[in-house]
Amino acid sequence: MTQLLYHRLIGKPKQFLLESIIHMDIVYHYPPELFQLLTDTIPLLCRSKRDLLLFFRGAGVSNDLYSDLAIAVQIDRDSISKFEIASRILKRLNDRGEASLRERREVLKRVVEFEDFSTCWPDDQLKAKGLVSEVRRVINVKDSFTRMRQEREREKRKSKEKYEKEIKRKKKREEDIRVLREQLYSLFGEVNAQYFTSYPAGHITGYFKRDFITS
Repeated sequence: MTQLLYHRLIGKPKQFLLESIIHMDIVYHYPPELFQLLTDTIPLLCRSKRDLLLFFRGAGVSNDLYSDLAIAVQIDRDSISKFEIASRILKRLNDRGEASLRERREVLKRVVEFEDFSTCWPDDQLKAKGLVSEVRRVINVKDSFTRMRQEREREKRKSKEKYEKEIKRKKKREEDIRVLREQLYSLFGEVNAQYFTSYPAGHITGYFKRDFITS
């Protein structure tokens, strides 16, 4: 990966990436692509299985989601791999749905903010950099789709509100015309000429000043 491409992929300002995480539609679960990327990436950011468990603990993941895995590591380190640990914890976070939204966002935040790849095993550093940049790219893409969907929804709401407002305006205009018609029928249907001449002029001229007459 060239330096230029590297900066294009991960050179986005942190604040932009964090805002993307907030806007991402991950209320109920990580999308499959992102889930697999995190499963592949997070273990490479941690040298040991204990470090991996600390990574999730630091993200606010509750102890009950990984206590059995911690015991397995303590009893027999070789009984489970870092990738299996990460996969199980991420799946459990997904299974909790909206209840674990904060923890899922914090896990993502810790990945996209990761910069000190010297803490990774030397053979894993280059791969870890590539995977972190890919996580950032996926977040940006998914956030873009989320924002576009939200923009479409806003436009639909605006169109609906405009339509409803126009319908109300037309109904009001029709009602005003109906009221005016009834009042004019009542006025000109009066056979009493004296009543006609004494009818307040303001009532008549006021009608013809209405928007439905002058428009």
